[in-house]
Amino acid sequence: MSAPLPPGLPGEPAAGPTVLPVPDTVDVREGPEVAHALLSVLPLLGEWHGEGQAAGAAGDHRFGQWVRFAHDGRDFLAYESRTWRIADDGSVAGPDTRESGFWRPRGEDEVELLVAAPDGLVEIYVGRARTTTSWELTSDVLARTPDHPDVVSATRLYGIVDGALMYAVDRAATDQPLRPTMSARLERIR
Repeated sequence: MSAPLPPGLPGEPAAGPTVLPVPDTVDVREGPEVAHALLSVLPLLGEWHGEGQAAGAAGDHRFGQWVRFAHDGRDFLAYESRTWRIADDGSVAGPDTRESGFWRPRGEDEVELLVAAPDGLVEIYVGRARTTTSWELTSDVLARTPDHPDVVSATRLYGIVDGALMYAVDRAATDQPLRPTMSARLERIR
């Protein structure tokens, strides 16, 4: 069962669509031609929705998530993620983590991921497409604002299993090894 989409998220009725003068698409059948360089990350293209589990200083909690991977014909995927906390009764308890960034394929199976979050963490990952539907990334550079919790390294593992996008994020602090931070199972909605 997927968490309901809170009002105002993509997929929900809004005040009206914004039309941009340049195309940005989540579907290979519409918009600009997909750049050849995107073949190693092409299965990610689209919108995904589901639930996950997060661990942190404020305790463990369930969350709902919407993720979008889009292209505009150039050799990167734009990435956007919005999460919201889910209460014990299954209702939406309020907003949670947001991220945005870019997936940048380099070579046949090398991938870079640039991610920024409003809580003061910027991450640059490098990694590989392990298969046509699996990506393993390790932090290369982490930058944080003074009020963001200590993070010195991180890993991300993404995979498409039985049509669902599954991922896990692990992070380490100065005096702590890598530990699970976030994981989710998302279904394609577009």
